[in-house]
Amino acid sequence: MSLMEKMKRAIALYDEILKQPHRTELARELRDEEDLFMLLCFSEMLGLPNPAFYYTLELYPMIIERFHEWHLRMGMEKSPLDGIRCC
Repeated sequence: MSLMEKMKRAIALYDEILKQPHRTELARELRDEEDLFMLLCFSEMLGLPNPAFYYTLELYPMIIERFHEWHLRMGMEKSPLDGIRCC
């Protein structure tokens, strides 16, 4: 193994050691960001004005699969939207 490969492995190990304590925090932040994004996408159906409706309309087919997990995480047992039957 060359010196350059050893240095790359040492840097990768150092990076993993630094990231380890923050993994749950990063996962929570990503989940919160996704929750906000889902709320923005479906706010029009919930009766809230959505200024970005035109831009989020084409994303619905991709995020409809994750909608069920989202509304359960938000504390809603059934889908709050009449047009989406996921439960």
